[in-house]
Amino acid sequence: MGSGSAVPTGTRNPSAQWIECNGRTFLIDCGEGTQMRIREYGLKFQKIDRIFITHLHGDHYFGLVGLLSTIHMLGRVRPMTIHGPEGLKKIVEMQLTIGGSRLGYDLLIEEIAPDSTSVLFEDEKIRVDAFPLFHKIPTNGFLVRQKPRQRTLLADKARKDGIKFEYFHRLKKGEDVEDEDGNQINFREYTAPPPRAKSYAYCSDTTYHEKVVESVKNVDLLYHEATFLDVHEDRARATKHSTATMAAKVAAEANVGKLIMGHLSARYDSGDEHVNEASAVFKNCEYVIDGDEIVLD
Repeated sequence: MGSGSAVPTGTRNPSAQWIECNGRTFLIDCGEGTQMRIREYGLKFQKIDRIFITHLHGDHYFGLVGLLSTIHMLGRVRPMTIHGPEGLKKIVEMQLTIGGSRLGYDLLIEEIAPDSTSVLFEDEKIRVDAFPLFHKIPTNGFLVRQKPRQRTLLADKARKDGIKFEYFHRLKKGEDVEDEDGNQINFREYTAPPPRAKSYAYCSDTTYHEKVVESVKNVDLLYHEATFLDVHEDRARATKHSTATMAAKVAAEANVGKLIMGHLSARYDSGDEHVNEASAVFKNCEYVIDGDEIVLD
């Protein structure tokens, strides 16, 4: 939805990402213009299950109240939960109250304590954690992880060999079964290993820190801000942002599968130089632009 930093450009909106995982739809950050991107990309407002806000710099949440109002006008009735830093609840409620706005759905804003690591959402299929980043104000990263799935039943083989249906669920759990005649049914013979659970981490905004490395260890895909190139490293350190090299250092030390970089400063026309600098430290990297779709197979 948005791959730029504080100042939008003609091609880069401020931060926002649309995440779909195992039937859940999340929005991470909601910079100005996010709802216009949702329209542009043909996505459905009402699919959003939860919203996660990293911190209270405007380029990460200025689009939030407008989005909430639009969702109301489109007839949403099911509750909406927003996770974000302390102070977000007061800001949203003040904007709605002063404007005389009333939402037709329950709005729950759950604030995240500064410097905390916590589970924000969990069901039988996925889990979302918050972890601290290192910016000028309290900021959180988010980690979305699939839970391990059951083994895949080789149904045709099981039926051919006369395995009863009532044993299927135990075989999928990786359990051997003894049938009524005392025969042992080996789960490995009738199931295949499940697809590997995937993970995604979102880190924006932050300077390099060893604790961030620990929080994103071994994730399949890491989004990490790379606001600056090395030539502007002093600016990055002064504002507690990252260069492309810093982002790559996190990726390398955390042993992630792939690095994608965003939150690029408006001073850069493209991210080609970011990739050049990052790839000297971590090869499997690219920069993103608004509208990119990345699928974890």
